[in-house]
Amino acid sequence: MIFNIDMIEKFYSQLEYKIENVKRVLDRPLTLTDKILYSHLNSDVVKEFIKGKDYVNFNPDRVAMQDATAQMALLQFMMAGKDKVAVPSTVHADHLIQAKTDSKLDLKNALDTNSEVYDFLSSVSNKYGIGFWKPGAGIIHQVVLENYAFPGGLMIGTDSHTVNAGGLGMLAIGVGGADAVDVMAGIAWELKYPKIIGVNLKGKLNGWASAKDIILKLAGILTVKGGTGHVIEYFGDGAESLSCTGKGTICNMGAEVGATCSTFGFDKSMEDYLIATGRNAVASLAKINYKNLTADPEVFNDPKSFYDQYIEINLDDLEPHLNGPFTPDKATPISKMAVEARKNNWPTEVQVGLIGSCTNSSYEDISRSASIAEQALEKNIKTKSKFTVTPGSELVRYTIERDGYIETFNKIGGSVFANACGPCIGQWARDGANKEEKNTIVHSFNRNFTKRADGNPNTHAFVGSPELVTAIAIAGDLTFNPLKDKLKNDNGEYIMLDPPSGYDLPKLGFEVKDNGYQEPSKNGHEIEIKINSNSERLQLLEKFSPWNQKDLIGLKLLIKASGKCTTDHISMAGPWLKFRGHLENISNNLLLGAVNEFTEQANNVKNAITKDYGSTPEIAKFYRKNNIDSIIVGDENYGEGSSREHAAMEPRYVGVKAVIVKSFARIHETNLKKQGILALTFNNKSDYNLIKEDDTFDIIDLNDFQPGKPLKVIINHTNNSKHEIIVDHTFNLNQIDWFKHGSALNQIASKENG
Repeated sequence: MIFNIDMIEKFYSQLEYKIENVKRVLDRPLTLTDKILYSHLNSDVVKEFIKGKDYVNFNPDRVAMQDATAQMALLQFMMAGKDKVAVPSTVHADHLIQAKTDSKLDLKNALDTNSEVYDFLSSVSNKYGIGFWKPGAGIIHQVVLENYAFPGGLMIGTDSHTVNAGGLGMLAIGVGGADAVDVMAGIAWELKYPKIIGVNLKGKLNGWASAKDIILKLAGILTVKGGTGHVIEYFGDGAESLSCTGKGTICNMGAEVGATCSTFGFDKSMEDYLIATGRNAVASLAKINYKNLTADPEVFNDPKSFYDQYIEINLDDLEPHLNGPFTPDKATPISKMAVEARKNNWPTEVQVGLIGSCTNSSYEDISRSASIAEQALEKNIKTKSKFTVTPGSELVRYTIERDGYIETFNKIGGSVFANACGPCIGQWARDGANKEEKNTIVHSFNRNFTKRADGNPNTHAFVGSPELVTAIAIAGDLTFNPLKDKLKNDNGEYIMLDPPSGYDLPKLGFEVKDNGYQEPSKNGHEIEIKINSNSERLQLLEKFSPWNQKDLIGLKLLIKASGKCTTDHISMAGPWLKFRGHLENISNNLLLGAVNEFTEQANNVKNAITKDYGSTPEIAKFYRKNNIDSIIVGDENYGEGSSREHAAMEPRYVGVKAVIVKSFARIHETNLKKQGILALTFNNKSDYNLIKEDDTFDIIDLNDFQPGKPLKVIINHTNNSKHEIIVDHTFNLNQIDWFKHGSALNQIASKENG
């Protein structure tokens, strides 16, 4: 079955005409990014957009949502007054399954624990024409790659790793739920036209190097914010040598450098993958449209003239990397890990090795990792660390079980978890994590922020390829370098592991009995959605109040966050995922991980009224209860990480009117705007240092709130002195209208009601 083939056929039938028209107006060769974006404009092409400046309206081809973010997105969509989604949309039940024992038991427990949420998602999907992938079907991004992604397409998804679909030549962009609501409601989707980073991959991977090492190296070059506001476009002979799923891995972790998304031009590996996953017709259409699914030859011949930043990576010389701990951009080649570990006093005994997740759970990943496990068995080497495997989808799981790989992992002591996110997002019931002991784990996931995997702030998590993780788990030593180090087997012999080997695609083809898909009802209008008013998991939303047309005066400081403050710090996942459909309850985790500049502690802030110290959510609830408006102050790249809009909805719920920071991560800045919060940046970053613990704030001249015009903030100190500072913003006229209405959703409802 090919999903939405009519939509795909229509897209390709119009593509040649659209690209020719774009070239006529722009009068220059096009990058792949330009071709995809301009061919998805909401209106005719009349001019060239200024990258990094112009806000542009697009018509995405589809929307994908995972269960943790879909709850709030669909609760908002229910308020939009629509009978059916306007574009093909899907919900994927992958985030709420906790990894503890094994796939069968963990899935059974999830079905019991989350039945209320699953029933809600299933019924809402049925009502509004949304495809629903049931618990156990797989991780959203793997399922999208296997079923929905197509070269040249544009999609959005309520997860930051939606970008994974770039492996099949799409522009796939992570957004907050409110953006998804816009598109599902038939409203154009707005994006600031991105700049483009061109990455020329030369040569070919060999030995222990993998596609994962390309993005790990690039993360070290760009850092966690170096890709912000950019699409990363890969090309070169090295790019063509990679498998389609390897490309997906690279695009997946583009989120870790802040990139809007990443993509590759259409090639043979994509054609092979489309055919292997039963989409021969899509492969044929893409092949016919090949020249419009890759950058123009002039771009490749002179890349520095067409890309805003140009980077070369030689795959011939690329070394396996381990990135971490605590941030995915601390890149260490495996040959230097021993020195770095000693210098930084990192624990070198590896407690657990974990492979899988949306980043690395393809057939290729599993087969290459299994080749290492098979060597350990053949060479009589005992595995020193615990070892877990998380398949990306039921299609992959069923196929690797058929081909004997699960049995291989079991023989080295591995545990196979359910086809779900699991430990990658903190859904891991790890024994002993509550002791908060200093320890090291290695995994093939994408993020390794503090507390991310197991809730233990002292867990040092390192990111590597699945085959390297497997080798290190067997060795039990962070400093083990499989390129030169030997392992002692049970016979007392010193053995070297051979480089991994595997298959891009299964030789016998993919196979599955039940892929877990639920087609939406054809009689959705007859379905009534009911939510128990006493539910702890789900809560109908109430509209946020509109702006009262007055300046914001006397705002209290909720927190002045210092250092890294990701969406994990603002709204933790793990055990809090169960409240993602209940705004009041999820707000009890607001800013739990953010470090207060004044106390140098997390979750310890001062109540501006009582002068007592308490937990950040408790102080926020106090302000809400007493109708006290507040403000959040933050550092660089505030809100990096996931797309979760709860990190914006929670502050709005408790009365936060503005967030002022040195710089924002893209998705979080948009999410704040969507919820009616002023997302502002210091014009002079050193003004961050002016703010004291007991200050109050006035944001003035809001009646003259205009695009491109900075706002003024008066900082009122307790000694009666004041500082007036300038703050910048990126609001356009439409986004200012969101603020005035109280939220983007309020604006939609207002237009619907005439």
